Parts: sequence; structure tokens; C-alpha cells
Amino acid sequence: MSSAPTVTLSEEPISSLALVDVIDHVAVARLYGEPLFSLPQDLYIPPDALEIFLEAFQGPLDLLLYLIRKQNFNILDIPMAAMTRQYLSYIEEIRNSNLELAAEYLLMAAMIIEIKSRMLLPPKKQADGEEAEDPRAELVRRLLEYEQIKLGAAQLQEIPQYGRDFLKAQIYIEQSLQPRFPHVEISELQQAWADILKRATLIQHHKIDREELSVREHMSLVIKKLQGKRFVQFEDLFDPSKGVSTLVVTFVALLELAKETLIEITQAEVYAPIYVRLSYSSS
Repeated sequence: MSSAPTVTLSEEPISSLALVDVIDHVAVARLYGEPLFSLPQDLYIPPDALEIFLEAFQGPLDLLLYLIRKQNFNILDIPMAAMTRQYLSYIEEIRNSNLELAAEYLLMAAMIIEIKSRMLLPPKKQADGEEAEDPRAELVRRLLEYEQIKLGAAQLQEIPQYGRDFLKAQIYIEQSLQPRFPHVEISELQQAWADILKRATLIQHHKIDREELSVREHMSLVIKKLQGKRFVQFEDLFDPSKGVSTLVVTFVALLELAKETLIEITQAEVYAPIYVRLSYSSS
């Protein structure tokens, strides 16, 4: 067993913080706050107990952008062979540990392989004679958009945020001797007044008068309108300006006159105008 390293302190007085720094520099680790100057001989560490992630990616686009920037590729002219090889080697590693995470990466891998295959084929000429679109155009557009969003998110993250970078200072001053009245806005007074007016309209009283209408009287009026005329159109016997009640009583008067065979109501055909005339007896 190797002996623990010794710490030699000079005779000059040093601070407690400096002593802690020296101990942390010499000690291998700390266990429950106590420094360890050597590792235990019976310590067993499982092979999968420690896992280190060198790079963390938010998705396949983030990984592609990392590979392009790491190799100094031109994003507008991506060498698909080199990037496909690096991309597939990376997702082969994450498939062994996290299949659910690798699903979206596999989908992007299929897209990259398709683009690489299309680039190996001769370009098809379009009907208008123009050159065919580069198979990488859609992928480049998505990468540029993602990079802009990522840079914008990083700039927003650098802005100081309340609760993370600073706190609001609050001071409470007790003023028990000075009366404190509630602050009322003008809009609150307007709303209170509007509520009072609304309640006032709900309790208004309505007076209903009963109008006495005589059916016999209107029967006489109808006969006067028909006298001296051969036919009178049905609508001309009513006066809408006198209200609904008068119209109803006039209609009842017509029915009573027809019942007593004092008038005749005729119609030449279906949907034809209706005419009213006085009844006459053949002599």
C-alpha cells in the first residue's frame, strides 16, 4: 500500500482558506466532507457506473450543424459523403444506449442517405430547360433556419433575467401614525357608476293599458268600406298604422261577417289575390 502524501507547512502563519486550498490540491477526493489522500484498495467501480457526455445535442439538426462547423464545411456546399459517414458513426453509438432518442436521428439519416443517392444520379432536366434543384437545398434551408433560431436563443439567454441574475429589492416601512387610504382609479369609479345605472334599468316599472276594441264596430267599418264597390282587395281592409290589436279585431270582424253571409271572400285560383265584396241576393 502506498503511503499517503505528506503536506509540509512552513512556519509562517497561513489563513484557514489557504490551508483548505492546499489540502484540496493534495487530496484525491472528499468523503462526507473529509479529505482522502489515497484510494481504498477494496473499492469496486462497475464499468457502467460513470458515463461521460462530451457533447449534448438538441436534435439531428443540432448534430448536423455541429459536424459541419467542426470540420469547417461550407454549409452551402456540404460534402455529403464525409458528413454522412460521421453522422452514421455517431448515431450507431447512441442506438446502443437510447433507442427512443435514436429514432429521430435515424429519420434524418435516411434523409441524408437519400440526398447522397440523388447526388450520385445524373440531374434531370426540367420541362422549361432550367437546371434541377440541388438535392441539398432543402437540408441547407433547414440548417440555416435552425442556426438563426439557435443564435437568437443564445442571445436571449445572455439577457439578465429576474430570479436568475438579479433580484428585486423590497423594503417595507411601517407608518402606523399616518393613515393610508386605498388608491382608486377613475376607471373604477366609472365602472361602479355604470353598474348602478344598469341596476336602475332592471327595476323600471312598465304600465300596460287595456284598450277596449269592439268587433261589432269594426264589422260596421268593413261594411262601409265595401259599400259602393264591386270588389275590395283583402289587404286594403286593414290599416297597419293602428297597431296589431286593431288588425286582429278587424280580421275577427271579417270572419264574423263571412259567418253571417254578409260578405263573400273569393279567390280565382291558387296564390291569386283575395277579394272581398258584399253579398247580394238574386231577385
